[in-house]
Formats: sequence, C-alpha cells, structure tokens
Amino acid sequence: MATWDDVRRLALALPETHEDLRRGHMFWVVKDKLFVWERPLRGSDLKALGNAAPEGPILGARVEHLLAKDALIADNPDVFFTTPHFDNYPAILILLEKIALDELEEVIVEAWLSRAPKRVANAYVAEHFGDENG
Repeated sequence: MATWDDVRRLALALPETHEDLRRGHMFWVVKDKLFVWERPLRGSDLKALGNAAPEGPILGARVEHLLAKDALIADNPDVFFTTPHFDNYPAILILLEKIALDELEEVIVEAWLSRAPKRVANAYVAEHFGDENG
C-alpha cells in the first residue's frame, strides 16, 4: 500500500528532518539521529528467517522501547517483524507494501518523536495533539 515516496513525504514533513543516502539506501534523520531507513534483508537475515523471509521493500523504524516493538509485531505480524540483528534493540522492520498509509504515518511520527530533541518533540506534540495537561 505504501511507497518510498510516502515515507519521504511523511518523514520530511516533520521538523528538523532531512534525508540522507548511505551505502545506496535512504535514511531519514532528525538532528543527526536516525529514525526511519530503507533496510533490505541481508544474508544473515535471510538465513535466520529461512522460508519466512518476506519479499519487497522494507522500512526500518525506531520505536520508543522494546515493549512497543513487541506490541507492533503481536498486533500485526503480516506488516511488522524483526530479525536477530535487531534483538534487544528498539527498532522494527516494516513490509512497506503491506502497511496502510495512516499506520505508516503513525509509525514514522512515533519514530521521529523517539529521536527528536525534547524541545522540538514537545512543540510538535503541543501543536498537533494539543496540551494534554490543559
């Protein structure tokens, strides 16, 4: 459902974000911190996943913590997955062609919020979600 153009549009709409190209793959960064990236499966991933290895474009995304990662995989294993490379690391892999645009936007914003400077993240939350204390 989603494309790299959707990822680019959503990521670059967030404050203080830029796109980078590293080793031939796209990365989106906020204040020098990676939050989403193009992540094709590597040989070790393919070996670990075996016949369960998915095909198609894969997006990596930071998550707030390991519980969020586990929840995403449990809630939608057809879209979200991980590999041993990401064990004990707060990041999730996403089958880009299977994720709905609204869910992709939520994942990208959450990834950005987990990496953005606090003042920038707080300003974004206040502007887009209102003051939760008021």
